[in-house]
Order: sequence, then structure tokens, then C-alpha cells
Amino acid sequence: MRAEEVKCPAVWIGGVEKSYGRVTALSGLDLAIFPGETVALLGPNGAGKSTTIDLLLGLSRPDAGEVRVLGEAPAEMVAAGRVGGMLQTGQLIRHLRVRELVSMVASLYPRPRPVDEVLELTATASIAGRDTTKLSGGQTQRVRLALGLVGDPDLLVLDEPTAALDVEGRRELWAVLRAVSSSGTTVLFATHYLEEADEHADRVVLLAAGRVVADGTPNEVRGVVGGRRIRANLPGVDSDELAGLAGVAAVERRGDAVVLSCTGSDAALRLLLARYPTACDIEVTAARLEEAFVELTGAGAGAAGDPGARR
Repeated sequence: MRAEEVKCPAVWIGGVEKSYGRVTALSGLDLAIFPGETVALLGPNGAGKSTTIDLLLGLSRPDAGEVRVLGEAPAEMVAAGRVGGMLQTGQLIRHLRVRELVSMVASLYPRPRPVDEVLELTATASIAGRDTTKLSGGQTQRVRLALGLVGDPDLLVLDEPTAALDVEGRRELWAVLRAVSSSGTTVLFATHYLEEADEHADRVVLLAAGRVVADGTPNEVRGVVGGRRIRANLPGVDSDELAGLAGVAAVERRGDAVVLSCTGSDAALRLLLARYPTACDIEVTAARLEEAFVELTGAGAGAAGDPGARR
């Protein structure tokens, strides 16, 4: 990280509007991302995630507002190698060996990382001599990541980096990305896998209708919907009895187990244990990120607050 950038955002988007014909992709988008953060960009289809990424990579320009990356115009920072990208679209150049392809891309940048270092970092050294047409889906994704990293970027932008990968491929790719982020690189990734955002992001930015509707840590975003769940093994107890407990908003029975959705979990748990001492296997969990996602995006762009206070 360069010392002069510590005090300013790695990404700054101010009042950005972007439309494609009659379709509005971004509507007054405001967003700041700071050096060293790993940020997940979430939202339903059409929320503006891919348009935001295109703007940050200099592939598109806003109709109104301003986009700055590392204090400069995005296209300038991409050309300088200080922004790396990994998109959903596009294929690797056919019939090149992996090392040849990474070396060719490295030659386009003024201060690239050593090719061998990038191959080791992205776990592609073992396939460096393989033809690009002979790669598995996971291997292809790791090579695409190597291409995004070889320019030695300060900001790495990824659009659905684990799309179409199996569980093992996703695990391997995230191991690489953790190593990248631990080195101080700012990482912004768009994903439909909410568990990835929950597990790997320092911060979640949720878009709907082209605007930020929630911005904060995963815990802060989950907290927008409020409440906790109590799960317990409790056979033979009527659901209506449980629904009458103070602090319980809804009851769901799953065989011998019950799940209590609570507005006041502390009070509900005390009453549950006092009235039903045979209850066992008790778990208390916070609302899931998926629940916050559904509630906030379903409510529309103007209905949510800003739990992280970082719009």
C-alpha cells in the first residue's frame, strides 16, 4: 500500500447515474472503499453490480457523477497495472501454455509481478506448461486470477469469481484470495453466494435498484432485520403454546425440533427453559445474511438504513 493513499479511499463513487436506453442501472450510487478492505458487492440480478464493476475497470463511463480509483480515473489506473480484474465473460486465449499467457499479459504492464511468483501464489505453477484448452473449470479460474494479479494491482475487482465452480474449486480459489488480501491488496468481489460474503468479506455492500441499501460488516447487515432464532429438541409440545412465550414471533416445527423466531431471544429462552426443562440440543443463532438480503432488496432501494454508516 502506498503511504499517500492511506488517507483516501481506494474506490470513490459519488452520485453516479448510469442508464442503458430506458433501463436505469445505477441511480445516484455513492460508495467508498478503503485500502486493505475485502468488500462483497451483493444484490439481485439487475441491481447494478456488473455496471459498478465495469465503471471501476474503465470499461464504461457514468452518465453523471464521478468515479475515482486510487485517486485517479479508472482507465488510467488499469493501464498502469494498479487495478486488476477478473470478469465472468471472456475466454483464455486458445492454444497458449499457461506460462506463455501470463508472461504475455505481464509484458503489458510497467511494473509487473514476477511471473513465477504469480504462478505460485495462484497455485498454477503445476499447470504452467499446460495448453489453455486443456484446463478444468477451477484451473481456468485460477489462471484468470493470475492474469488479474500479474500487473501487481493495489485493487483487485472480481465479478462472480467462483461461478460454475464445484465446492472444491471454490475452496481453492478462496485460499488464493485470502493470501492476496493478507498482502494488503484491496479486494472487491461481486457474488451470488451469500455464504462467501459472510465468510470472506470484511464488509458487505448491498445494492438494489442501482443504489446502496445496506453497508456494513456481515453482522451489521444481518442486524438490520433484527431478532434471533432458538432451535431446540422439544417433542410433544404444541406450537401454539410456544408461540405464546414472551419474545417469540413465530414457531416452526421440524419433527421433534422447533425453531422459534424471536424479537426478544433472552426472555424467550428463559421462559422456554423454565417451562420445558426437558428441552435439549438448544442453539441460539442470529438472523442469516440471506434473510437480510431478501428483506432489504425486496423492500426496494429506499427502504433500508445504513448499518455501517459508510455510504
